[in-house]
Amino acid sequence: MTTRLNPYLSFSGDAKQALEFYQQALGGDLSLNTYGAFGSDAPPGFADRIMHGMLETPSGFTLMAADNPPGTEHAPGNGFAVSLSGDDAEELRGYWDKLSAGGTVAVPLEKQMWGDVFGMCTDRFGVTWMVNITEQS
Repeated sequence: MTTRLNPYLSFSGDAKQALEFYQQALGGDLSLNTYGAFGSDAPPGFADRIMHGMLETPSGFTLMAADNPPGTEHAPGNGFAVSLSGDDAEELRGYWDKLSAGGTVAVPLEKQMWGDVFGMCTDRFGVTWMVNITEQS
């Protein structure tokens, strides 16, 4: 296995719904492990929560996520974003349409001063996404 770097998102009880949403938007194979799947030691209310989830897409994206462990506070912030970029405009516009649906668009997906098509949105789970479509010469 090669070394990889990928986003790992934290949620407060809706990691399963978020990962299923991302699978619908990006495609791929989703694996979900709940706290309860690893024995009877799951704290009350955590048996069905996600201890570790991973989405691997046909385009080579890997996105991991989990519900915060028992006893930890969920404090979502805006100090990160997930960036999708490339030159396949049709594929990237499709991701944009699905990820921005039900969310908030901060920068519409349109041509920018640097020449590429770029947009930024926050999805319905509070995760910020940036999409950059490189203009082919």
